Amino acid sequence: MLVEKNTPLQDLNTFGIAASADLLVRLRSVQDVQDFARSDWYQGPQAQTRPVLVLGGGSNLILSGDVVHAVVLKMEIPGIALVEETARHWIVQAGAGVRWHDLVVWTLQQGWGGLENMALIPGTVGAAPVQNIGAYGVELQDRFHSLDAVDLHTGEAFTLDAAQCAFGYRDSVFKHAPAQGGGLGLAGRAVITQVRLALPKQWRPELGYLELQRRMQASGCSQPSAQQIFDWVCAIRRAKLPDPAVLGNAGSFFKNPTVTEEQCRDIIAREPRIVHYPMPDGSVKLAAGWLIEACGWKGKTLGRAGVYEQQALVLVNRGTREDSVTGGEVMTLARAIQTSVYERFGIRLEPEPVLV
Repeated sequence: MLVEKNTPLQDLNTFGIAASADLLVRLRSVQDVQDFARSDWYQGPQAQTRPVLVLGGGSNLILSGDVVHAVVLKMEIPGIALVEETARHWIVQAGAGVRWHDLVVWTLQQGWGGLENMALIPGTVGAAPVQNIGAYGVELQDRFHSLDAVDLHTGEAFTLDAAQCAFGYRDSVFKHAPAQGGGLGLAGRAVITQVRLALPKQWRPELGYLELQRRMQASGCSQPSAQQIFDWVCAIRRAKLPDPAVLGNAGSFFKNPTVTEEQCRDIIAREPRIVHYPMPDGSVKLAAGWLIEACGWKGKTLGRAGVYEQQALVLVNRGTREDSVTGGEVMTLARAIQTSVYERFGIRLEPEPVLV
């Protein structure tokens, strides 16, 4: 466990927002997490626990102020390994500090498909269950086996299965505070240390998204391999999403909203071109990027925050390293977009990144 004071966070969040942490603790093992939970750094005077912010790759995070007045836990637990093999699955375990894309690449190198649709999603493995990450028709919950975490209140390690994680669309038990008197909710209390995924031996391609179908038709490949889908997904994402190392961003800034079939029919009557996807439960998912673009925001800039020219769902940093965008500018732009979409479509867009 390595403790740092007054640490700059600009290089630790992919949006490149210049802010600092009063206290940053680097955690590189399960024991480090347990030691922190039982330390004075967390317990503080009179046993009053300090608020914590768990930081992985900083890819799904907006720092709204100049200083983070919480203990920032930088997760750096390494390691990828096959830990079990069943008749139907390979069970792969990865440390919370492993880059998600590196895990996807590693599984394909072993010849195991299942994660290829989620290639190039930024961030770390430990953050993946919190957000229930997903892309191109596959979500983490579709491949999830179990995870290990540490209870910061007790320092004890525990394990959760998929049902206990309460996965939803970009949602999980880790995004909700505990209810009064107990109950579901582990936000601010649990720190994920290891994640296990079940990769199917009877693999089949997931090609439900139009962009993948177009790639398949253009290639003339009617039975693509997992590696082929990985290559297509990487090409699609690189064509429309900016590299955070070049242009600061936090990926998709808004969740794709869901509406009822009746609401969708009403919107289609006014906007026949709206991009929408029927869901198994009868609801309809709308493309937030299309809604934002329809309101004229694509390529626009407010202060040093802007909307990416190739994908309206992505907000970007138009500043420089020396004169970077502030969290306030990002949120001003986000609220202006939300207002426009609500006034035109009657739909409230919800931010996808964690706002601190």
